[in-house]
Amino acid sequence: MNPKNIDIFQLLFEDAEKRRKKKTELLKTLGIREYFKEGNVRIDIKICQGIECRLCIKACPTNALYWSQGQVNVTEDLCIYCAACVLSCIVDGCIKITRKRIDGRIESFSTPREAIRLLQSISSRRRIDLVSRVLKH
Repeated sequence: MNPKNIDIFQLLFEDAEKRRKKKTELLKTLGIREYFKEGNVRIDIKICQGIECRLCIKACPTNALYWSQGQVNVTEDLCIYCAACVLSCIVDGCIKITRKRIDGRIESFSTPREAIRLLQSISSRRRIDLVSRVLKH
């Protein structure tokens, strides 16, 4: 293959697609159906109290969070951006999750209060949609 004909962006896209497919297969084997395909999770190690609590690690349903070299680390390929770690964290702003919904809406939160407010608004929207569908029939 001629190096001048290589499309680096296509190679990067194909690599990202392969990683997404592997993640989907892995999550299915774990029995997890609902997750966000895009997102990221960041841990502020300057304010993390993980050495004392490690609650986020215990709360993670996919074991994406782990303890190594004196700090909490993340295996992004396992993370489903579910909010369990943020909800269990004792330090506001320590863990920040940004995720993209199927409809393209981007959500970001870093405190239990923000996560709960977001989950409540999602539940409210689902109930309103359900009632609307029922009343239309």
